[in-house]
Amino acid sequence: MSQFQSHHASHDREIESLDEFDRVVSSPGSLAHHRVQAVDLTDRTDALLAADPTGAVFLGCPMEPGAAAGVRAAGALVFPPIPGLPFDPYRGRVYSPDELYARLGEGYEATPDALAYDWFQQTRADGDVFASMLRAIHDDAVSDALDELVVGSRVVGVMGGHAMARGTTEYAGAARLGRELTRAGLTVATGGGPGAMEAANLGAYAAPFDDRMLDEALMLLAKVPSFAPSIADWARSAFEVRERWPGGGASIGIPTWFYGHEPPNAFAAHIAKYFANATREDGLLARSTAGVVFLPGAAGTLQEIFDNATPNYYESRGEPTPMVLVDRRHWTETLPAWPLLRSLAKGRTMESRIALVDRIDEAPEALKRVGG
Repeated sequence: MSQFQSHHASHDREIESLDEFDRVVSSPGSLAHHRVQAVDLTDRTDALLAADPTGAVFLGCPMEPGAAAGVRAAGALVFPPIPGLPFDPYRGRVYSPDELYARLGEGYEATPDALAYDWFQQTRADGDVFASMLRAIHDDAVSDALDELVVGSRVVGVMGGHAMARGTTEYAGAARLGRELTRAGLTVATGGGPGAMEAANLGAYAAPFDDRMLDEALMLLAKVPSFAPSIADWARSAFEVRERWPGGGASIGIPTWFYGHEPPNAFAAHIAKYFANATREDGLLARSTAGVVFLPGAAGTLQEIFDNATPNYYESRGEPTPMVLVDRRHWTETLPAWPLLRSLAKGRTMESRIALVDRIDEAPEALKRVGG
């Protein structure tokens, strides 16, 4: 059997931690056709040489030279770690806010998030094919991890602009929307950035707490209304809320380094960050199987509306998913997406799956109504 003939079976043979590795090699001691992702195996030489690695693939796993040579000779593929990168292209899990904002105390510029963006800017400019390959591998690994994360979840997307400032009525409304959707048993997924995206992730985080918690959190955050001029201050205020009320509800953020001026927010428990914005956009919408709520936004949100409408129109992902646009005036006058969306949907299955509401607090009921 070739490395690739076992593709479908290999999904259940992924090893993404040292504990998983130890369990697999303990009994019966075979690594055959497993995929080992970014696990430090420098202290597991004896286990590596004793186990059958036929058809195994090691992706970015540090190991002793003798161990690497041994498993390679026994039929494994070994893709060594890439030195000097500010990210791991072979990572087996999505990011956490703490991981992306490590060393925030030294300033945002010192964080892994900022360093990855700087690397992206440099390599994108010089057109290095090796760097392009590393970005693609990273994004595919993140997609794989995200798929594993959302298995069995009813994911609802909340889209909206990054310009929505903390301390505004709109921001508070988006937070309450995220809280209500989470309390209804849905998993909130956003673009993972500031503004409306942060507000919805904050609301999901606040779901286990009472109204007072969210009110106080909104007041604390309002002291730093925007990520400009200081991303560090903006992020620190979010971590302050998390430290004051630990154990919040989980949600997903799916941001991109393509928009480097939009840092990830700290309220999404799980962050799937991409280099390729197109991959990120399509992945976010495709995984929002319980529907999408579109809050007022500009070009990015407008793009997301029709990126979502297209597969609903053609039913290329199966039955159309619900779409709820919030703020009638915004979507009929300021940016008249609704008339076009309604015309596009006319006479098709998706016609009964779209809705336009005036206020954010109407969105959950509208989502339920057009959910089919």
